[in-house]
Amino acid sequence: MKKKQDSEDLIPLIGMENQIVGFEKKEKIHIKGLRHSAVSVFIFNLENDLMLQKRSSKKYHSSSLWTNTCCSHPKKNESILKAAHRCLIEEMGFDCFLEQRFSFNYHEFFSNGLIENELDHVFVGFYEKSPIINFKEVDNWKWISLNELIENIHTYPDSYTIWLKIIMKNHLNQLKCIKKIR
Repeated sequence: MKKKQDSEDLIPLIGMENQIVGFEKKEKIHIKGLRHSAVSVFIFNLENDLMLQKRSSKKYHSSSLWTNTCCSHPKKNESILKAAHRCLIEEMGFDCFLEQRFSFNYHEFFSNGLIENELDHVFVGFYEKSPIINFKEVDNWKWISLNELIENIHTYPDSYTIWLKIIMKNHLNQLKCIKKIR
């Protein structure tokens, strides 16, 4: 049983050609700043408002910050699409059709000594209902327009995760032109 749990805790390490070059535990990855795979999910409603979550105050980094609908890391032998669906279900309590829009790299140092070095795969989906949040992962949620989010990030930058700020600054056009999918 312990071996299975250890295997499920392993995250893909990513090489220079964006290929999987091995696996490592999440804690070690973030301590050493190893390049790894991640997923970020953005859920919109029909008015093109984005569902934001406020990360749990118990998270070991970026706690109590507002971010995109959900984010996670693929597990060993799990596709990035399955990881995106899994985190949506685990954190927000629902699932929907997801479309991968783009990927990007970022490398950031946190004040607590941890390091993010991610190839982040960004997915978009549509949902109209309220989520049923997992309070182990999420403290709160809300719908927000992209214009209001951009304004809030500018006014209160320390209230948002670094990856959300990077996406909103560098990849906004890839989130826009949102069309209803399934």
